[in-house]
Amino acid sequence: MATAELIKPLTTADLLAFPDDGIDRWLIRGELREEPMTKRNRWHSIVLVVLSSLLHEWRTRSGAGGYIMGGEAGCILTHDPDTAVGIDVAYFSQEVIDRQGDDTTLVDGAPILAVEIHSPSDTQQNIREKTEVYLDSGVKLVWNVDPHSKTITVVGQDRLPVLYNITQTITGEPWLPGLTIAVKDVFPY
Repeated sequence: MATAELIKPLTTADLLAFPDDGIDRWLIRGELREEPMTKRNRWHSIVLVVLSSLLHEWRTRSGAGGYIMGGEAGCILTHDPDTAVGIDVAYFSQEVIDRQGDDTTLVDGAPILAVEIHSPSDTQQNIREKTEVYLDSGVKLVWNVDPHSKTITVVGQDRLPVLYNITQTITGEPWLPGLTIAVKDVFPY
């Protein structure tokens, strides 16, 4: 009779030990996820820069502190088992930033806002899983941005998803007080 082998969950250290070989890797509850590196396109890049700028303006204006990070900001969301992901754009509170050491390569702690900008290779299953993982890990607000349909789906803790189009405005309330963004401003093309 064969016995089932127990597979030990991977850690963030294990993830960081993989070579930089063109494979996109992240950990979800200690389980490795791999797929070919996403090929970015100009729409993805434009939206990333515009959203980062709009969030930076809000942060400066409001005096909120913390940091806006972009371009696959590395983040450890949970430990034991580890969840470590790259987030297209994230806003981390000053409290989370203050806990980081000088030698930190990944931010250890959940951001308040996680923004995923869809790429052509993204599947609905991947988008749904990442959104659930973010919310389960303490992220307060998730924006799923579709550069092609020019829509943003906003999902928050204890809230149903809401789809916004270019005729509408999104807010960061209650977690990002005073943040309002006209969706049309995110897609200047």
